[in-house]
Amino acid sequence: MDNKFLQRVRRKDKIAKTFIQVCGIMVIVCVFAILALIVKVTLPLLSPSKITDAQKVALSAQVSGTPLAIGIDSYGEALHLIDQEGTITFLDARSGAVITQATIQGQGKSQIRQIEQYKNSFYNILWQDSSLSMIEVRYQPKFDTEGKRTIEPSFRTIKLWPALAEPERLAQSYVRLSADNRFSRIDLLTDNTLTINHEVTTTDFLDNQTTENFSVRIEETLPGKVSTLALDDSGLALYAGTDNGYVVRWDLADNDAVKKTDTFAATENSDPIASLGLVFGGQSLVVGSKSGTVQTWMQVRAEANNAIKKMQMIHVLEPHAAAVSTILSSRRSKTVYSISEAGIIHADHMTSENHLFTIPDAYQVFGISQKDNALIALDSKRFIHIWQIDNPHPEASLKTLFGKVWYEGYNKPEYVWQSSSQSDDAEPKLSLIPLIFGTMKGTLYAMLFSIPLAIFGAVYTSQFTSAKFRKSIKPIIEVMASVPSVVIGFLIALWLAPIVERSLFSLVVALFVVPLLFTLVMVCIQPFYRNRRFVNFLSGYEFLFMLPVLFIGGWLAVRLAPGLESLLFHGNFKLWLYQDMGMRYDQRNCIIIAFGLGICVIPIIFSITEDAISNIPPSLTAASLALGASRWQTVWRVILPSASPGIFAAMIIGFGRAVGETMVVLMATGNTPIMDWSIFNGMRTLSANIAVEIPEAPFGGTLYRVLFLCATVLFALTFVLNTGAEIIREHLRKKYGRY
Repeated sequence: MDNKFLQRVRRKDKIAKTFIQVCGIMVIVCVFAILALIVKVTLPLLSPSKITDAQKVALSAQVSGTPLAIGIDSYGEALHLIDQEGTITFLDARSGAVITQATIQGQGKSQIRQIEQYKNSFYNILWQDSSLSMIEVRYQPKFDTEGKRTIEPSFRTIKLWPALAEPERLAQSYVRLSADNRFSRIDLLTDNTLTINHEVTTTDFLDNQTTENFSVRIEETLPGKVSTLALDDSGLALYAGTDNGYVVRWDLADNDAVKKTDTFAATENSDPIASLGLVFGGQSLVVGSKSGTVQTWMQVRAEANNAIKKMQMIHVLEPHAAAVSTILSSRRSKTVYSISEAGIIHADHMTSENHLFTIPDAYQVFGISQKDNALIALDSKRFIHIWQIDNPHPEASLKTLFGKVWYEGYNKPEYVWQSSSQSDDAEPKLSLIPLIFGTMKGTLYAMLFSIPLAIFGAVYTSQFTSAKFRKSIKPIIEVMASVPSVVIGFLIALWLAPIVERSLFSLVVALFVVPLLFTLVMVCIQPFYRNRRFVNFLSGYEFLFMLPVLFIGGWLAVRLAPGLESLLFHGNFKLWLYQDMGMRYDQRNCIIIAFGLGICVIPIIFSITEDAISNIPPSLTAASLALGASRWQTVWRVILPSASPGIFAAMIIGFGRAVGETMVVLMATGNTPIMDWSIFNGMRTLSANIAVEIPEAPFGGTLYRVLFLCATVLFALTFVLNTGAEIIREHLRKKYGRY
């Protein structure tokens, strides 16, 4: 042979080998680059919160009184102080210069006895003479013609209440303004009694306003001396903490009466209640004790299907070393800020129980901005400290993503995915467990449907049919793999699902009738197999003989179903499922998914299995038949074990295809993230969840990063499955010595 020709061939082989190796390496690099990208986007979810000590300014000498409250705008440009003399001072946050000062309107000239902040912008001011003022602090951004922004601070007096006839009897006072323009005032008297006053203003269709006043007095015996109170934003729920660790709750929805709903011991060993607060939304109560413990309590149904709710401890937050003096809540999330009598500030997220940060120095008063992005505090040396808060994902932790969490409104800890809600104060519920469960559930039912059909079909095609039929049927099945999954999802969602819903019991009956009829016919034709002509006539085309049997079985199931349903289930099988079995039938369910994903997976499993079986050396088959084994014995004892590595690889590849399928499960499951193995309802998979949620996910937000975490989990799931499959395949190859 010509040496030049051989050298040219070797050179081309070397170039081809190098090209293939480079392409293979590039594929691996691309896969790991994609993994690195999604992991990079995911990692900030679990990064700790950060605070930046951006500014420290000396308090102006114009503020002469003792500061009792402090706050800052969301841009970090202006702040306010309220001192004991009733003066509100607005200052520039950068320089500390006074912008403006004003005196808060009261009934007379007296000092402030108590000041309470709620919604981070409203202040209830109780004066020494027992008169009461409610004010709101505002920061209005203004833009000039050049687009430069300035902050215009102001405050307004919402309402004044006159002094009481016996001011010395008043211990504490709290006021709320509800969305329906109802003022609710709660007064704690020195004799441990409570007075509740409602001022309700209504407007008729002629815009005429009518104001009604309602007054209720609580003189019942309480479990201890009331030390602090808490009132929700709407003025409908009142909590009283006592000096021996008890909390009492009243429902104030009725203007003419109050209803005590609960009395419970909130601390151990009669530890006094030092402060109370409500988390954003008003459902959860924060209890701070004299010893420094911080817990959240919530109303929970006493028993399943019971309308009665009782307070129960849900979350335990980072404790203080001293008594908790003040509790503030974020207006953007379930973050709770607290300060102890020692002046230490803590920030904790209630749902995730993440301790976000601690500010260890001693401070007198503190406040947070409306957007929860800035924290301000005043120390004992009259220096104002301003921190910028970088806390984009407080609700995300390994516990909230992969563990059971006790959410507001739930009776027990559960795995829940609910990325959006009807109100801003709802907790985001981002557990991935229902999505992982849904992925495995849909894949399992699809594989139960597709694996037997694909493998039995491959065995029959390769071992029992004629070569001519095999050459025609295999390309047809492989063409099925090219059908777009969106077409399959469309057909099973809009065409197949209604048919199955109308004929559900017929399908159930068919599962029994068709196999029974098929087995009966096979038994009946066994004597004919002794006739050589009959065997030669059917050889390779038995399926043509059995197709009418399948159609007849289906027809019998349809005919028998109405009578059996009337006899066994009073004419309504789906109602029996719900009432007796507790299974709700949804039109988009796992039966539909089994058909849809099966159509996607069967061509892959069939093709690889048929190739694996066809590649078994003919000598093995011939040797088995020569020893007197039947065709089926040869398949079962020789061919299937020898081809098992290839068959197993086919199943795993099909499994991976089903796990990653998006359009079929997106269109045909109903996308309900529930954890139920029932085949009669749907689920939500990881891939479908990404497709559903990504258009609504704000860039860089928690949901956005959690969706990338879904992609990471999906990647890891397929990687683990493929790695395990390769290990098992290698073990089978060594055992049977072929692959």
